Amino acid sequence: MQRSIQLLNGRGELVTGLLCDMSDRHLEDFETIWQGILSATDQPDRDWRWDYKGRQADRDARYETYAIEVEEMTQGLMFLETLWHRSQLPQRHRLVYVEALAAAPWNRQLLEDPPYFRGIGRTLLLFARQRSLELNYGGRIGLHALPGSEGFYRRNQMPEYEADPHKEGLVYFEYGILQR
Repeated sequence: MQRSIQLLNGRGELVTGLLCDMSDRHLEDFETIWQGILSATDQPDRDWRWDYKGRQADRDARYETYAIEVEEMTQGLMFLETLWHRSQLPQRHRLVYVEALAAAPWNRQLLEDPPYFRGIGRTLLLFARQRSLELNYGGRIGLHALPGSEGFYRRNQMPEYEADPHKEGLVYFEYGILQR
């Protein structure tokens, strides 16, 4: 899967990127470039094992991994589960669950202001909704947010629910059906 996308660079100029299936090259970028920066800046996702997530997606059809690249460099990564999760709302509809979503360190406003590219997380989040539509889940997606990322989901108008004691007290967010 490959889709052309538009992002803004730090100067506010449109650039073309690619949203695609995660590959070994994206994993290599994470391990050789991202991980050192994430560790040095003590980011909560510094120990995420994207290689393991990739292997899970290769072995089990319910998992999917995606990357955003611009200028042949990995700018964002996402890991989805598409079959087993259901809404935490009373209707319990099927949804796409975002297991992990990460922007490259230089695309995080907390670390780089302005970020090198803007809209990486939002583009991945919107793609997860699109994937939910493709699976006939109505655009429903859910996720548990790291404490430092809660504001991102609030800014993207993702409805917030209570902290989940079964998920280390992380706050649960869920988009309901997408109105057309």
